[in-house]
Amino acid sequence: MNYKITLDSDEVPKQWYNILADLPTPLPEPKNSEGKNQIADLQKAFTKAGLEQEFATDRYIKIPQEVRELYMQMGRPSPLYRATRLEKFLNTPAKIYYKREDTSPTGSHKLNSAIPQAYFAKKEGVERLTTETGAGQWGTALSLACNMLDIECTVYMVKVSFNQKPDRKNIMNIYNGNVFASPSENTEIGRQILKENPDHPGSLGVAISEAMEEALLNENVKYSLGSVLNHVMLHQTIIGQELKAQLEKAEEEPDVMIACAGGGSNLAGSLFPFIKDKIDGNSDTEFIAVEPSACPTLTEGSYDYDFGDVNGFTPMLKMFTLGHDFVAPSVHAGGLRYHGMSPIVSLLTKEGYISPRAVHQKDVFDAGITFARCEGIVPAPETTHAIRATIDEALKCKQTGEEKTIVMNFSGHGMLDLKGYASYFEGTMQNAK
Repeated sequence: MNYKITLDSDEVPKQWYNILADLPTPLPEPKNSEGKNQIADLQKAFTKAGLEQEFATDRYIKIPQEVRELYMQMGRPSPLYRATRLEKFLNTPAKIYYKREDTSPTGSHKLNSAIPQAYFAKKEGVERLTTETGAGQWGTALSLACNMLDIECTVYMVKVSFNQKPDRKNIMNIYNGNVFASPSENTEIGRQILKENPDHPGSLGVAISEAMEEALLNENVKYSLGSVLNHVMLHQTIIGQELKAQLEKAEEEPDVMIACAGGGSNLAGSLFPFIKDKIDGNSDTEFIAVEPSACPTLTEGSYDYDFGDVNGFTPMLKMFTLGHDFVAPSVHAGGLRYHGMSPIVSLLTKEGYISPRAVHQKDVFDAGITFARCEGIVPAPETTHAIRATIDEALKCKQTGEEKTIVMNFSGHGMLDLKGYASYFEGTMQNAK
């Protein structure tokens, strides 16, 4: 039995896959809100390369050699593992595989987009990137990427996560990132929110507004986003392309593929190259997106135009949304507390290619602990959502006797999220709706 399927360094993909070329229906375009021109403001806030990739329709976009080399230096290709001990524990006939994106220096998939975004910014003469972060994985990744490419990095971290995960701030500081709890006193929008509610817990929508405000008001400063937008989804497809090659080596065809869903980046990265096959009529794979019941964007949100941030700096995007002023309960899966969803992931869900599922906090930590005790890896709270659905699908196979192949994207480790596990064991964790 092949427990670990690896690729050589020179097998790192040379192109990103752009699903915009293959969507079953056209992606609704961004639009301005009444009396404003946020689309024009994008040119002030984003790099030229980021905007070009955002609206590109080429099926494949070349990865610059320098970016590819940085991918290799940071550990790509990442390994694919067979979860044999978990299979045995569950007594399931299903085969379970997991793609390990936790092996990057920052412990998650986020570096896959941070590296090219910092690279293109450096080429354009940008001196500083600003960004937001929920649980801290994106802020950590961008801090490292900027440090490698000699660019300054400012991170606005959602206040509740800033307080829950102090070591994330420490890691960002190690990588030369400047981190602020959001809402902060640094920006007009932050000061306004704090004046109205000094105890505001923060949200990704607020943090995005703060980071965007800085980029719009300062020359040689650009904004960088870690999820939701098309070019971020594009960069992450390096995961799914590697995964395709690894499953071919293992002589496996996936029956079910699973990823957690916050803004959509790890889901898009791992699943889009396979969803292409389904769009083309060459696959019967089921694709499952798993989100917290405390922030049920895909399962309970409306498919409508909405802002990506609280203040309306961003254009209005057609996506599943809970409303740009939505503030999620303070669950530990900070990376999944965003009010909206990637427009591409939203469209594919609307068209029936992706099946969304919402799960409760205690249930996902149950699953994460089961996985850790079987496979030895402590998952991030976000990743436990994918694990919960994976275990549920494997148990269905136990009931039916089906020998399905289930493939999960293991988006990040939880070694900096131990406060959440502590609350679970202490009995203080809320099973937040």
